[in-house]
Parts: sequence; C-alpha cells; structure tokens
Amino acid sequence: MTGVPASATGGSGTPAPRGKLGATAVNQASLWNIANILTMVRLVLVPGFVVLLFQDGGHDPAWRAWAWAAFAVAMITDVFDGHLARTYNLVTDFGKIADPIADKAIMAAGLISLSYLGDLPWWVTGVILARELGITLMRFWVIRHGVIPASRGGKMKTLAQGTAVGMYVLMLTGPLATLRFWVMAVAVVLTVVTGLDYVRQAVVLRRRGLAAERAAAAAEADGR
Repeated sequence: MTGVPASATGGSGTPAPRGKLGATAVNQASLWNIANILTMVRLVLVPGFVVLLFQDGGHDPAWRAWAWAAFAVAMITDVFDGHLARTYNLVTDFGKIADPIADKAIMAAGLISLSYLGDLPWWVTGVILARELGITLMRFWVIRHGVIPASRGGKMKTLAQGTAVGMYVLMLTGPLATLRFWVMAVAVVLTVVTGLDYVRQAVVLRRRGLAAERAAAAAEADGR
C-alpha cells in the first residue's frame, strides 16, 4: 500500500498541519497503487476478451467460456478498484480518467462483439451505448454546477448489464437461454429509466447552479 511521501510532512520530517495530511496523501498517491493496477488490468482484458470471444469464428463453446472468464474478471475489478481508491486514499488523476474509460470499454466491447456475431440485436447495443455516452457527456455539461452522484438504480443497471452480457457470452441453451433474454430485457429497461432520471437530475442541478450564480452576481452588484 502506498505510504505517505516525505513532502506530505513538509519534506524534512515536520508533521503537516492537522487536516491537510489526508488531502496531501490523496493528491500524491502513487500511480502504481493497487486501485490503478486493477484499472490497468481491466483495460488490458478488453482486447484479450475480444480475441478469446472471436476464436474459431466466435461460436466455439470452450473459447466463449474463456472469454466469459476474462469478462467476469474485468467486472470484478470494477467493483474493487474504486472502493480501494476511496478507502485507502489512493485517488489519482489517472484513476479518475482511466476507471470510467475501462468500465465503458469492456461493456462496449461485449455488446458490439455479441451484436457482430448475431447473438444480440444491434438496437439493444445502440440503446445501451447511446445512454452511456449521453450520460457521460451530460456529466461534463453540468460539472461546474456539481457532480451527479451514482444512484442505487445506476448500480443495479450496471449489475444487470454485466450479468446479461456475461450470460450472452456463454453459449447457453434451454431455460438458461430464455433467462438471459429476460435479464437483458431488465438491463435495457433499467438503462433507459436510470438514464431519464440522470437527465432530470442534471436539469435540476444546472437550474440551481445558474440560480446561485445569478444570486451571487446580484449580491455582488448590491455590495458595490
């Protein structure tokens, strides 16, 4: 685990002022910490997953099982890296950028690959990817007014998507094949519903932010 650098104590062993040590440790967390390493592993698994999935034409059960294993490991690292970064003050600028990229990359790779192989309708892939891209852009649109927190519905959506894509990667038959259809249907519904909720939150957040800016400007003008 990353230790506190000397600069966090003033560079000469003198303790930093109380209340500043935690922030300094976060800002100076090593790039090579466990949270970032897990994120890098997930990024590397994306092309590995695609290669495994398309072996022998993309319809070999054994290779599909290996592809599922790679996908499952990627999804598991997604659960742990953010938690570790926050819990142990391992937040870095790299992690803030790479983590969401890795999340979107593995899911996009799974959806696009499955649609290309004919296992998943393209409209399903289009709806999910359009939602993810749209919400990401919307977060940047309102970021100066505040951050839209991850909701419980959003976490359920991610779990449903990961479970559904994983089930489609495996060449299931019989009742399990029917079950995966319904799991994907739930994932699509959650994708749309939570997407609309994020849009609502973004609109409200932007209106409040603009109102606060106008109030501050008016107060400043009155004080002159």
